[in-house]
Amino acid sequence: MNIVEKTHGTHGNERINAFSDGVFAIVITLLVLELKVPEHLPEGGLLALLPSLLPSLLGHVISFVLVGMFWVGHHNMFLGIKRHDRALLWLNNFFLLAIATMPFFAGLLAHHTTDQASMIAYALNLIVAGVFLWMTWRHATQKRRLVSAEMPAAVVSHVERRILMAPVLCIFAIISTFINPSISQFIFVLIALLYIFPNPLDLLHHHKMKSSQSPTSAPQQ
Repeated sequence: MNIVEKTHGTHGNERINAFSDGVFAIVITLLVLELKVPEHLPEGGLLALLPSLLPSLLGHVISFVLVGMFWVGHHNMFLGIKRHDRALLWLNNFFLLAIATMPFFAGLLAHHTTDQASMIAYALNLIVAGVFLWMTWRHATQKRRLVSAEMPAAVVSHVERRILMAPVLCIFAIISTFINPSISQFIFVLIALLYIFPNPLDLLHHHKMKSSQSPTSAPQQ
């Protein structure tokens, strides 16, 4: 089957979702395994050790949230993708490749929180994951190739903007490493918060969809 197919894909995304969920589960587990209990405590006990442990612990928490962010995005995206083709399978595989390498870059950043190269590598990993997630959605929705023909254009464009928000912020994080590493760290935290809580983009989109939706309109994906 060629990358550009004349058909509308094959129904049934159960195996794609199962494989993807398995990769996410392993990645989450590896992130947790990176947390090491100190074997030896300094004079003053655990409280004296906390200042050196907190940056690493915070880094792992942020990475956990970011992996969860990608899982939620992938899960919600495939609620709208009804079919698949060969190109979508490989785009999803490359997305999962970026996700699978996150524990390495998260560990790198956790152990070297202020190192410029570590922060740039971490941000680039997030950019690659975000771009492949966007390419997967773009491929599926172009000419409604693998989604419902009735999917509103507003939904398609909103999901695209939502996906690309993290990669764009990561670009600013990379630039910030040349100015102040603390700004880059703040941006990583900001990305996690923006995807956990509803942001103005979400609220505006939902308001527009609610006001424009009629009883006879197609259900939102």
